[in-house]
Amino acid sequence: MRVGELARRTGTTLRALRYYESVGLVVPRRLGNGYREYDPIAVRLVDQIRELMALGLSVEETRPFVESIAAGADEADVCAAALATYRSTITGLQERIGKLTEQRDALDARLDAVAARVVTGRPVAGAQPANLVGQPLPALVFYATDGRPVDLGALGPGRSVIFVYPLTGRPGVDLPNGLLEVPGALAGTEPAAWFRDHHAEIRTAGAARVYGLSAQSTGYQRELAHRLRLPYPLIPDPRLTLAAAFGLPTFTAGDMTLYERLTLVIADGVVEHVFHPIPEPASHALDVMRWLTQQRSTAGGEGSRSRRRAS
Repeated sequence: MRVGELARRTGTTLRALRYYESVGLVVPRRLGNGYREYDPIAVRLVDQIRELMALGLSVEETRPFVESIAAGADEADVCAAALATYRSTITGLQERIGKLTEQRDALDARLDAVAARVVTGRPVAGAQPANLVGQPLPALVFYATDGRPVDLGALGPGRSVIFVYPLTGRPGVDLPNGLLEVPGALAGTEPAAWFRDHHAEIRTAGAARVYGLSAQSTGYQRELAHRLRLPYPLIPDPRLTLAAAFGLPTFTAGDMTLYERLTLVIADGVVEHVFHPIPEPASHALDVMRWLTQQRSTAGGEGSRSRRRAS
């Protein structure tokens, strides 16, 4: 087959095929008129190169696999050289993952530090959660655990539920000193899982979106979201930015300052309802679902009565 046909059948480019030829991996015959002609096995060779490159191997590292196929082997990687290449590539990837993890953690730390310097607004002295109803959320931008920016002042249409909690525990890690002495604080160790288990019902009941927010760091929250397989993002606020700008209540446990447990329901950028205090944290997600359902039923009933009066 000609080079154009090989490119079409393998989904690659002419430039790539000429490079494979230049390094001796896929070598065509030269016809008398100067055209290149490839044997049918060239399709398998190119496919093998592309498959291995997608796994992280360099073009040169694919050589033992390609040579094995060219020699007539049924399995390209049943040879000592192929096994050595696998081991070498895996070792290299592990080293890169380690370096990337260090870089990510360093960036997380910088992000948490910078977050405190982009606060707009002033602390609301003595504010109580009940007084927040009817107040617009400040235009604070956080980066959630899914990497996307979340502007609390522009959450979008429909109702948004933001459950605020002290912290979520990590398996095998002790809670901060003093946390066990705070009434009800222990129940704050698994709130993310409670809202995860009832996420679908809360959305069905009328929440357009759900967020969790705590004072834990970006790296901690990202690991938590991955470990618990949360269907919604978490918002890290280690500098208590929202508390300073909006007056959310906090408490001190040992050497840590944490958010008190409460839930905000936001509609059109304004706080519509505040759940605080939360006496039964384990069933709180169901309380939110019931409240949303009631609001939807009330709105539907008022709409029906208006239509009957109009008729």
